[in-house]
Amino acid sequence: MAQMKIDDIRAMSPDQMEENILNLKKERFNLRFQRATGQLENTSRLREARRDIARIKTVAAQKRDNKKK
Repeated sequence: MAQMKIDDIRAMSPDQMEENILNLKKERFNLRFQRATGQLENTSRLREARRDIARIKTVAAQKRDNKKK
């Protein structure tokens, strides 16, 4: 999975954002296990997944704040 673009994230519904966060957390969990067992080939994917999660959470918080105004 490639790095997510901010425009793609902004186009998502809140439900899609939650689903993507869950999928990324599962992927990150699996990547951590692969690293621990020495099977991880693409070590940069851990960092990308962590940052994708943060990106989605940031956009979700911005959308929630805009609704309150």
